[in-house]
Amino acid sequence: MKALLITFIGLLLSVSASAERLVGAAKTVITSEKPMWMAGYGGRTAPADGTETDLFAKALFLDDGSGNSGVVVTLDLVGIDRAFSLDLCERLEKEHGLDREQIALCSSHTHSGPVVGTNLGPLHFYSVDPTQQKLIEGYAEILKDKIVGIVGEAIGAKMPARVQTGNGRSTFAVNRRNNKPYDEVPDKRARGLLVGPVDHDVPVLTARNADDELVAILFGYACHATVLGLNQWNGDYPGYAQAALEETYPGATAFFWAGCGGDQNPLPRKELRLAKKYGDELAEAVIETIDAPMPELESSLAVSFVELEASLAGLPTKDEILINTKSLNRFEIARANYLLREIELNGGLEEYYPYPIGVWKLGSKIDFVFLGGEVVVDYALRLKRENTNPDTWVAGYSNDVMAYIPSLRVLKEGGYEGGDSNVYYGLPTLWDESIKEAIIEETGKLIGK
Repeated sequence: MKALLITFIGLLLSVSASAERLVGAAKTVITSEKPMWMAGYGGRTAPADGTETDLFAKALFLDDGSGNSGVVVTLDLVGIDRAFSLDLCERLEKEHGLDREQIALCSSHTHSGPVVGTNLGPLHFYSVDPTQQKLIEGYAEILKDKIVGIVGEAIGAKMPARVQTGNGRSTFAVNRRNNKPYDEVPDKRARGLLVGPVDHDVPVLTARNADDELVAILFGYACHATVLGLNQWNGDYPGYAQAALEETYPGATAFFWAGCGGDQNPLPRKELRLAKKYGDELAEAVIETIDAPMPELESSLAVSFVELEASLAGLPTKDEILINTKSLNRFEIARANYLLREIELNGGLEEYYPYPIGVWKLGSKIDFVFLGGEVVVDYALRLKRENTNPDTWVAGYSNDVMAYIPSLRVLKEGGYEGGDSNVYYGLPTLWDESIKEAIIEETGKLIGK
């Protein structure tokens, strides 16, 4: 019996010693080859007419060597909708054996990329002509194929890797609700007079191969990618930051995820040189973090995912929606017609939205949270303040970008982030006042697991 016990312990030690973290990275260009409609702004009157920088989809596969794995997919896009996400995840499960909780889909929220499916439907898909609708639908299918392809490539490219993490800082993000007019921001910044909550953290994760060469750099920042409003494809400041890092570290793939920047803007903006400037500043913050001592991350990985029934406020009646079909606002008309189709197809409107929340535990020190929608900064600050882990990373724009996600403070203040923007996403009404506490509580449960 004693011999058997010794043999069993020896076997466990052997398995533990042989287990090693594996990392794989892959990317592909997703710039539209056709002059289709661009996402993010309602003021555009024509499709894209050229390319300033290419757009990319990238996949980072992580395996802790003990049977736990996941893939982070980053997209140079304004966002994706739930239908796209569900279909893509079904394909990734079928073709690569990945369960839903093993998949995190992160959009950079660049406003200089193509429309994807019915994301921001009333703003884009339901407001353009049938020819553009077909281009939008076709692009979405091509995009799914490309993402499935690079996830397979990342899994196939997995190699033993040493993973390290750190945290930098960059200060160009400004709370856009509390610092108006925007043209006064430079002077206020110089005088230290900017106000309102911000999150200037730059979380960084790196992977190095057996030769100690960087193969992957994952980093995030909480700020809208809205420097540019041209009619040319462009990754905005996140695209320039990724390009700068890949130039600095040849052979490495740089991955950007957007934090809770729903109420954060890069200011000043509207100039190409500023997009490059902010991208360089963000890249420099990452480089400084990499150059500083970065602790190695334990290999363990735990992943989880739920869809929370997030309550909406009182729904409009059919008669109220019919009145909006006569609005002078074409986006209000588009939303009204969309809601009427939903009522006809489903017999009514849902009183809640299936809101996606993912939590990955990286080693024992990092909780990586993935929240859907355009989340305001209050969420990240609250989760970081209340979580007992040393590092809490909070991504917004993840898995499904269905609307702005206001805190109770922002919801009561109103304005664009508080609910005025819901018309462009197609939500029938405001979020219920319980929205923030419900999301925080459910996220806390996943972290606790």
